[in-house]
Amino acid sequence: MKKPEQTKTGSPLPLGPTITHQGVNFAIFSRHASAVTLVAAPRSRPNEWVEFPFDPRVNKTGDIWHILLCDAPLPLLYGYRIDGPSDQKSGHCFDAGRILLDPYAKELHPSAWGARRTYLGTSPCSLLDKRDYDWEGDRPLNIPLRDSIIYELHVRGFTRHSSSGVDHPGTFRGITEKIPYLEKLGITAVELMPVTEFNENESIFTNSLTGERLKNFWGYSPLSFFAPKSSYSNDPQSPLTEFRDMVKALHRAGIEVILDIVYNHTSEGGADGPTTSFRGIDNTIYYLLDPWTRAYLNFSGCGNTCNCNHPIVRSLIMDALRWWVIDMHVDGFRFDLAAILGRDSNGQVLSNPPAVERIAEDPILAHTKIIAEAWDAAGLYQVGHFSRHHRWAEWNGRFRDDVRAFMCGHAGMVPALATRIAGSSDLYQHSNRRPCNSINFITSHDGFTLADLVSYNEKHNLMNGENNRDGDNNNISWNSGAEGATADKGILALRSRRIRTMATILLLSQGVPMLVAGDEFGRSQQGNNNAWCQDNAVSWIDWNLERNNKLLLRFFRKLIRLRKAHPVFRREDFFLHDPQGRKPDGPPFEILWQGLRPGEQDWSWDCRTLAFLLIGANLQPPDADFFVMLNGSPTQTALFTVPPASKGRIWARIIDTGRCPPQDFVDPEHGDTVKCSHTLAVPNMGCIVLQSRPTR
Repeated sequence: MKKPEQTKTGSPLPLGPTITHQGVNFAIFSRHASAVTLVAAPRSRPNEWVEFPFDPRVNKTGDIWHILLCDAPLPLLYGYRIDGPSDQKSGHCFDAGRILLDPYAKELHPSAWGARRTYLGTSPCSLLDKRDYDWEGDRPLNIPLRDSIIYELHVRGFTRHSSSGVDHPGTFRGITEKIPYLEKLGITAVELMPVTEFNENESIFTNSLTGERLKNFWGYSPLSFFAPKSSYSNDPQSPLTEFRDMVKALHRAGIEVILDIVYNHTSEGGADGPTTSFRGIDNTIYYLLDPWTRAYLNFSGCGNTCNCNHPIVRSLIMDALRWWVIDMHVDGFRFDLAAILGRDSNGQVLSNPPAVERIAEDPILAHTKIIAEAWDAAGLYQVGHFSRHHRWAEWNGRFRDDVRAFMCGHAGMVPALATRIAGSSDLYQHSNRRPCNSINFITSHDGFTLADLVSYNEKHNLMNGENNRDGDNNNISWNSGAEGATADKGILALRSRRIRTMATILLLSQGVPMLVAGDEFGRSQQGNNNAWCQDNAVSWIDWNLERNNKLLLRFFRKLIRLRKAHPVFRREDFFLHDPQGRKPDGPPFEILWQGLRPGEQDWSWDCRTLAFLLIGANLQPPDADFFVMLNGSPTQTALFTVPPASKGRIWARIIDTGRCPPQDFVDPEHGDTVKCSHTLAVPNMGCIVLQSRPTR
């Protein structure tokens, strides 16, 4: 590449590369650098780069270094050499021998999945191209959070398996091809595990059974906060276009896109990790360092922790979020290890973190869904009090744990289960939040699948190469009588019943349900509860299960349809808590709890049964009533007495997980009529749901 005939001073804002009528403006922050050099090359000739040293007297405003390249050839690869001090005492790690990624780059040098990125740090890898995109009038769907049903999936794993039947497996386009399936399932949003660039080859572990080098399959190790992963694109040269095509197609199908984003750490790891960007730009600004030793503070469990509440880092995060919303039409974000967003520069927990408040109050993000994973790897657990701001929803780990414990037959779980079903008012009502602030889930990418939750007592992670030390030991699971695969019909029937009962609890509870892809047709990871490194059939969705377990899939589809049809499951506010059913001169009670008999509640330690009556007739407009009976006993059948339905209505049995499919879920007009005061037998680990219908 020849040097442009002319370079100009350039502008300090905006940060990153900007195409102007005069050329390309480059701007990068570095407070402690002594020298900055832009390295640029045509995309077609990446090894023919030219270096443009910045004159600090001309090309620097405050802490921003900037330059304008006239006649720069596009598309263009670029990067930065940054010089300055490098010593343990200061915490600085400048190295002018490295060519660094621009934190504001919207694309990186494309790479096929699994290809070694030997050029990282040794050649310019940030990519600038000028592409227009026709959104064809696409606008945000703005589905109310309380009406949402979230479906967590991995872009590659969703369609990589040979059974997926798509033409472009493992890509954004592969998801687009599966839209008819998603529509029929009925979910309202896909939550995509990390889609920004990461190095899948960074894993140092090998499969202890096969000797194969493992990969970072999940991608919770960002090289960039912006650039979509090129290997998730059918054409690695156009990840921006293919991502946008996917979003546009999902929106046309009425499905929102939520991104699982990682701002708590980066792929640079600890002191022995690679220097690709932030560390070489200004280490003491971007990362949390021990004030005495200057070692990395590691609240992420991944070697480093981003200094999220520093104004520079906070602005980077906000700029990235806005770009995903404005330029990529994303509908929401799930913040990985979001408790780190609440730590100050010394790692202490702030009472009102600026980063958390700024995200909630940003006007561009005003209608964007924001969901916190309200804990970190250092033990900070903030579920229920991550933020008092009404916009922040949270992954409700308490819901997961309490439902699992009840469905393992643990004692003392009935009061907790009732609280979770009712929307977790103990966690959210005190801060004037609502049931929809609770993202309810029983399984996620992290941990057992739903099928494994009822099939394994212990994790089986030997394939991960860490001698089974990795992964959570507290699974709150029960194998139903045999560890792993079995041919025992009784155990298989119990497992099926437990899966369907837990699905019923999830979909009929107040709050926002989230399920993980494949649970709806019984996907297993063979007991691996930490499949972050398994780029193989352990993690890939086996679409043969869609056919083989079609009756379980039918059950999930009907559950989702039931939830969407009845606002009684999607309340805006918490229930009134009056044991008499009515407040003086107030509205009528909308939920009644009972033990085995109407009017009798049993919150005792030894109780393992719970029933509740949802009175939809009091809503405006009126809805059906529902009576739900749950039996968490591992061995005993429970006999429940049915309460009266609302005036002019009778009960129909619509769900009975003790029955064999497809009789386990029928429409009200085909359901057995159940009279008031009739006794119903709910099998161990089973549930029965009655729906009221008008008398004929």
